[in-house]
Amino acid sequence: MLRVERVNAGYGDIQVLWDVSFHVAEREFVVLVGANGAGKSTIMRTISSMIQPISGQIWFEDQRLDHVPPYRITNVGISHVPEGRQLFPEMTVLENLELGSLAPRAKDHRKETLAWVLELFPRLRERQKQLAGTLSGGEQQMCAIARGLMSRPKMMLFDEPSLGLSPLLTQEIFRLAMKIHSEGVTILMVEQNVKQTLTICDRAYVLENGRIVLEGKGRELLEDEQVKQAFLGI
Repeated sequence: MLRVERVNAGYGDIQVLWDVSFHVAEREFVVLVGANGAGKSTIMRTISSMIQPISGQIWFEDQRLDHVPPYRITNVGISHVPEGRQLFPEMTVLENLELGSLAPRAKDHRKETLAWVLELFPRLRERQKQLAGTLSGGEQQMCAIARGLMSRPKMMLFDEPSLGLSPLLTQEIFRLAMKIHSEGVTILMVEQNVKQTLTICDRAYVLENGRIVLEGKGRELLEDEQVKQAFLGI
């Protein structure tokens, strides 16, 4: 479904990604893990066209996505739930959700998608008229995920969904991600909670200094000595 081929990318004169190549098959749950500064979020921003690659290609199904405007990314079926949630704090929960359905492929189905999303997130149903900025951290993350679902994506990009959340809320966010995956949505996730994500994903790639250095099934990488030493403190 997604193919990233020899992508080099960065910010100005600073190169962050070096010949990064990986793929995500339809209906897979794939995770990118790595230390802070390894380039995980840069990969996500490059896929969603917030950053234009220096070189390389990005394909989604049969469409080439590198060097296209960001608004096209949503309309081909990719939804990006960014690090830090990036909600509109002075707008209500409902208004934030409705903004997620502006793409042509989603707009005509807004009513039925909203009903599905509020069933998936009953806490947001109770807070539809509440300003997004007044929600708790966990509720804001739920709102960000729900807004992403409003575009009716084929694939969701999750960038550090558990950042700043308690262990209990982290478990809830991962449960929701697995639920969304079970509904047929392909997932690519960046996450520092390595043990948890390698337990639930199909496959994973390990990123180090802007390069892919390991790949494999999630549970197999949990037993890899390099992963144990670098991320699990074993």
